[in-house]
Amino acid sequence: MFIDYAEIELKAGDGGNGAVSFRREKYVPKGGPAGGNGGKGGDIIFEARHNLSTLLDFKYKHKYKARNGDPGGSSLKDGKNGEDVIIKVPVGTIIKDADTSETLFDLDKDGLRAVVLKGGKGGKGNSNFATPTNQAPRFAEPGRPGEEKKIILELKLIADIGLVGFPNAGKSTLISKISAARPKIADYPFTTLEPNLGIVNYKEFQSFTVADIPGIIEGAHEGKGLGLKFLRHIERTKILLFLIEVTSEDYQRDYNLLLNELKSYSPVLAKKKKIVSLSKIDLIEESELKKISKKKIRNSDSPLLLFSAATGAGIKELLDYLWQNIPKD
Repeated sequence: MFIDYAEIELKAGDGGNGAVSFRREKYVPKGGPAGGNGGKGGDIIFEARHNLSTLLDFKYKHKYKARNGDPGGSSLKDGKNGEDVIIKVPVGTIIKDADTSETLFDLDKDGLRAVVLKGGKGGKGNSNFATPTNQAPRFAEPGRPGEEKKIILELKLIADIGLVGFPNAGKSTLISKISAARPKIADYPFTTLEPNLGIVNYKEFQSFTVADIPGIIEGAHEGKGLGLKFLRHIERTKILLFLIEVTSEDYQRDYNLLLNELKSYSPVLAKKKKIVSLSKIDLIEESELKKISKKKIRNSDSPLLLFSAATGAGIKELLDYLWQNIPKD
C-alpha cells in the first residue's frame, strides 16, 4: 500500500537527575561530595533510505519516544545517556511542524540524517557545586526535559521524468513498457490510484527514473478527482512529459488545461522543461499521422513526439529524446 502522508507524535528523552552523594572511605569520616551527573536523554533522529518507498509504517504507529538518561550515581559515576531513536523514512520525505506547517527538514538524499528533537541535558551532581564556603552541598541539579512535538511527514517521489496526462492517457501502459514497474491497467478512468516509480534501463549502462502520476482532471489543484493528493509528486521531477491521446479533438486545448492545473498548484512546475507527446498512435492511420506530426504545441519545449506503448512504435525515439534532455547534474 502506498502511503505518502502521516502525522506522528515525538518525545525525546529527559535528562537524568544529578546525584547527591558523599565519599564513604575508611578513615575519612566526612568525605566530600561525590554525586555524579545525570545522563543526556536520547534524541529523535530521522534517516532517509533509498530502499523504502512508502510511509505505511506510520499508519500503525503514531508515537515515538526516546529513552531517558539514567540518574547520576555515587563515587562520581555519571548516568548513562538515553539511547537515540532512529526512524527510517523514504528518500524524498519532508518533515513539517504539525502546528505551524513549517518545513523543518527535507530528506532528499539517501543516508541523509536529521536530528528532529534533542534529548534533555543531564543534571549536575552535587560534586559540581562545592565551594570554599559550602564544601558539602546537599543538592543536585534535575535533568532537563526532552523536546516534544507533533510532526507531519510528506513523501514526494524523486524522479527524472514525471508523466502528466488525463485519466486513461496511457501513462501506466507506457511505464510498464519501458520499465519493470507493473501498475494496474484498465480501460476506465483513475485506474492508477497511487504513484508508480519505474527505472528505465537506457542502452547498456545508463538509466533514469520515471514517475507515473494518477490522471489530472480540470480542478485538480483544488482537490477534485485525485487532486492535491498526488500533484506534490511531480514537484521534484526534472522534466514533465505530457501525454495526450492522439484521438483528442484539440491537442493545444488539452495541453493548456493540464498546464494550467500544474501552474495553479505550484508556479515552480511551470518553469520545468515540458515535453509533449501523443500516445496510442496505433489507433490512427499512417497517412493521418504524417499530418499530425507536423503540428506545433505552443508553450512547450519540444517537438511533438508520437508513440504507441501497445505496439512499441516511437518508443525508442521517445527514450532517446528524454535521455538527451535530462539535466545531468
